[in-house]
Amino acid sequence: MRVIRIIPCLDVDKGRVVKGVNFVDLRDAGDPVELASVYNQQGADEIVFLDITASSDSRETLYEVVRRTAEEIFIPFTVGGGIRSVEDARQILRLGADKVSLNTAAVLRPDLISDVANEFGNQCVVVAIDARRSDTTSCGFEVFTHGGREGTGLSLLEWAQKAVEKGAGEILLTSMDRDGTKDGFDIEMLKTVSQVTSVPLIASGGAGGAKDMADGALLGGADALLAASIFHFGEMTVPEVRKELLKAGLTVRGA
Repeated sequence: MRVIRIIPCLDVDKGRVVKGVNFVDLRDAGDPVELASVYNQQGADEIVFLDITASSDSRETLYEVVRRTAEEIFIPFTVGGGIRSVEDARQILRLGADKVSLNTAAVLRPDLISDVANEFGNQCVVVAIDARRSDTTSCGFEVFTHGGREGTGLSLLEWAQKAVEKGAGEILLTSMDRDGTKDGFDIEMLKTVSQVTSVPLIASGGAGGAKDMADGALLGGADALLAASIFHFGEMTVPEVRKELLKAGLTVRGA
């Protein structure tokens, strides 16, 4: 039986949480440490912290913010953005993260996934994939890197399978087309990955309410449901989402 997780996401740029639409038009959503503490108190199952400009700016993750956030929360904490080596991953884990998220660097060097998994275990490795609809790939979705700025020509299906083969313990799949739109998760995209991979799948991009999140699990096959806008701007709380998921017949962690 799948037990669904609810995960608020902190997209961080220059030390502040931001949220946009389709990866652009970012607006400030608050302090990452303060928001993480709020979600910890609300009973979120996990928190994901993504330094969204670390790769595009060719710099390291915001270590001090990661450390302060880890000190404030007592739930699993995943950190991504700018992790390019085993040593980078080690630093993040030492600062208090439970998992590291690999995206651009993993696409550029897939063996990084194996290297990190061999050092710390598959359970510590989340491979984040940003993808959008495209007629140029066989599965209809293309993988993008550098915070959604650069197309790769890679098929989402092929990359997801390869990431799991290399040692990914989870896949965090974001629909760039749905990001920030509140139009619901891209169910077809989720099914493309969930039906052919064996590791937990985190749905991201488009959640506008509890029904969208329930559909991500019921129709898309996701094991965890990530959202940002609805939480950051006070539209719903974690307990409210959990209550609605239970009503939909899902088994939810923390319930």
